[in-house]
Amino acid sequence: MSRLSRKKIEKIKSLRSKGYSLPEIGKALGIGKTTVFYHIKNVEILPGFISEWRGKRGGSKKLKLIKEKLAFEEGKKTIDKLSNKEKLLFLAALYWAEGNKTDFILTNSDPNLIMVFIDGLRKILEVSDDRIQVTLRLYEDIDKEKSLSFWSEVVKIPKEKFLNIHILPGKKKGKLEYGMCRVRVKKGGDLLKKIFGINKAIVSSLLS
Repeated sequence: MSRLSRKKIEKIKSLRSKGYSLPEIGKALGIGKTTVFYHIKNVEILPGFISEWRGKRGGSKKLKLIKEKLAFEEGKKTIDKLSNKEKLLFLAALYWAEGNKTDFILTNSDPNLIMVFIDGLRKILEVSDDRIQVTLRLYEDIDKEKSLSFWSEVVKIPKEKFLNIHILPGKKKGKLEYGMCRVRVKKGGDLLKKIFGINKAIVSSLLS
């Protein structure tokens, strides 16, 4: 830690007593937050500045939440404008990244990804529910009934309609609370060719 002059130390304490935050003091005086923290540990905020100081606490977290909300609203505007053709491209890209190459199967532990995939099957590719087969892959320390209920809600298919549950050796509950969901489209060969055709066309377009 660099040695500061008495005048600068007094300035740090003065700003702190007026409710300045660590980043504000560091920026104003050109010093690191660690150094600021060292010198303000026992400095009390003056009564007239406490309300303002409390409003700044957790400021970075609040700013993060605000930015996330704005990003979501901007994203929603973009998604609302997508045509079915554009949604099909997104579905093809999703399958390109996560899908099986020999059968129309996608397996993942992310419920949002599975939800988007299932929705795309129904609405974009017009796959009926009687062709959608759902299988779970669970590690032995994962609650079977809890996982069934969870994934049933995600895919909007009754638990009794699930094709199978594979129990894998080992413990992964900390990383995979509900295991992995495997979605297969029965007689999906033509769909697989369609998706691969789109992806090959994308590559061809980029290389041309």
